Amino acid sequence: MDIGVTIGVDIDRLAASPAVFDFVELGVGAGSLPPESIDPERLDRALAGRDLLVHLPYSQPLTTYAPEVNDAIVAYQRRLLEAVGSLGAEKAVLHATSADRDDVAFRDVAAEQLRRVADAGREAGVEVVVENVGHQHRGLQLSVLGDVARETDTPVCFDVGHAYMEGNNAAIRRFLRHHGDRVSHLHCHDVRRRGDTHLPVGAGEVDYDLVSAELDGFGGTVALEVFTDDDGLLRDSAERVADYLGGEW
Repeated sequence: MDIGVTIGVDIDRLAASPAVFDFVELGVGAGSLPPESIDPERLDRALAGRDLLVHLPYSQPLTTYAPEVNDAIVAYQRRLLEAVGSLGAEKAVLHATSADRDDVAFRDVAAEQLRRVADAGREAGVEVVVENVGHQHRGLQLSVLGDVARETDTPVCFDVGHAYMEGNNAAIRRFLRHHGDRVSHLHCHDVRRRGDTHLPVGAGEVDYDLVSAELDGFGGTVALEVFTDDDGLLRDSAERVADYLGGEW
């Protein structure tokens, strides 16, 4: 199990992040950090031997009602994946969103879009991992995401805090019990129902004991998505996650 840290879209922040982590997760995309603007040598210096994972554009929808727009979305994500693949990225996180998540008939469109983007990642040598964002108004619900990921053979980025916001600890348990075998990547942070999110692990209401129970022997990657630059808090969160998941850090 490798533990890394999310660092947003700033190469300078990447360079300043703790070197003790196994990898960094860098946000890429138009309007934030176009990958074609990244100097590979500068990136290599900033990584300082750590692996690179990326997060595809946060607000880019996965599906719309217009087939022509859906084609353009896939083409755009393909271009990004080819670019980050050439930079050495190993995984790319993709938000699972839909133009109408409550339209059962539209589920097949979402599945096809996910399949196409995941295939583009495979062609670029990058593992696309689809992230649960069902707490947002366009995010696919956990129950739908699990089925669609399995149907399309797409690995999952399970965001523990997002799942808690969608349906408390019961939602975390339910998803991991049914779809934990699809989880390749974790976003770990803590959260409180009143709206505090992306807290250090242990500072909120997420029951990480049940995460440990359902992901016994987890061997994927874990990104701390704790919104702080405090090295001590990041290290403490990493140690807590490693203890829960039975890894070493």
